[in-house]
Amino acid sequence: MTPDPNQTSPEVNEPTHESRPAWFRLWEDLVRSGLREPILRSASHFLVLGLVILMSWVARPSLWSWLPARINLSSAPTPTLSAPLAAGPAVLPAFDSGLGGATIDREILLHTDVPARPRVEVTQYTVQQGDSLFAIAARFNLKPETILWGNYSILKDDPHTLRPDQVLNILPVDGTYYQWQEGDGLNGVAKFFSVTPDVIVNWPGNALEPDVDPAAPGLAPGSWIVIPEGRRDFVQWRVPILRRTDKDKWQYGGDGACQGPYLSDVKGENWWVWPADSHAVTGNQYSSFHPAIDLHGRTGNNIYAAASGVVVFAGWSNWGYGNLIVVDHGNGWQTVYAHLSGLAVGCGFNVYQGNVIGYIGSTGNSTGPHLHFEMQSVDYGKVNPLDFLP
Repeated sequence: MTPDPNQTSPEVNEPTHESRPAWFRLWEDLVRSGLREPILRSASHFLVLGLVILMSWVARPSLWSWLPARINLSSAPTPTLSAPLAAGPAVLPAFDSGLGGATIDREILLHTDVPARPRVEVTQYTVQQGDSLFAIAARFNLKPETILWGNYSILKDDPHTLRPDQVLNILPVDGTYYQWQEGDGLNGVAKFFSVTPDVIVNWPGNALEPDVDPAAPGLAPGSWIVIPEGRRDFVQWRVPILRRTDKDKWQYGGDGACQGPYLSDVKGENWWVWPADSHAVTGNQYSSFHPAIDLHGRTGNNIYAAASGVVVFAGWSNWGYGNLIVVDHGNGWQTVYAHLSGLAVGCGFNVYQGNVIGYIGSTGNSTGPHLHFEMQSVDYGKVNPLDFLP
């Protein structure tokens, strides 16, 4: 049957808002309110968070216990070589970069970092104002003795002879510096400096062949060699033990030498006090070549008797001490106070512990104001004052 175009189609009934499910009506209301985008973003975040929680739960160790406790690998087939290995080095196939002969050049760097190499040559250093032997040694990572042994002609084994503008030899290693003499041999020189000949031969800076003849190593007289770890005794003039009962006390020591004897009953205590207001050791510390401590101070600061006793030297010393005071404590001990700017006592004076006996200065072999303080015993020799001061 042919439909009549004029006939109206039956009306399709659209579901009304009220007939739709409640959740759908709620969603339409939220969309119309403009909350669609924020809700979708929040939902995606909660979804990701849920997935993370689910994966963490799945990864719990207890879940892995469901797997077999052991996998038997003995059933796996043993691999075998399809062909024996060829003897000799393996031959790699030719490499084809696929660039058709094209290459990539390295960039040229004008700066190259070269690793530091140990120094083998002797260098020079010019002494600056305020330098000390210990400070110079520390700067070049050397022992103070090495600075003295490398510069005997300048320092004469005395750190107090250091002066600004002196040019010092700085050895590359701890040891001694020796000027070769006519008739010298490696065996004799090595023995004098308490090393073996091979120590001298093996030092690169000496430029000696390994098979050199020890009796005739070919070193020209006047040439210098480094002796690593070499050592020798120090050549020094030191204040001897001066007793109050002696008539002549170190007459060659200088104008400050005292005549005696001095019959006094004043004796030292069984303890000591600091000889200066400052207890800071500055410059030179106690060592085998400097058997004293140098105490910081300013010119004119007081110097005190470290213990009671009798003055047995008071005045100028010929041996680098400048103005010097020596006190005999009558119990086998004596103390030495050097480089003074002035004296408050004289020969034969009785002094008591804590008395002012002089004033800090920089006379004699000194590069600046300080107190050079020594302690010496007839039983123990020269000792480190820091072991006895409070």
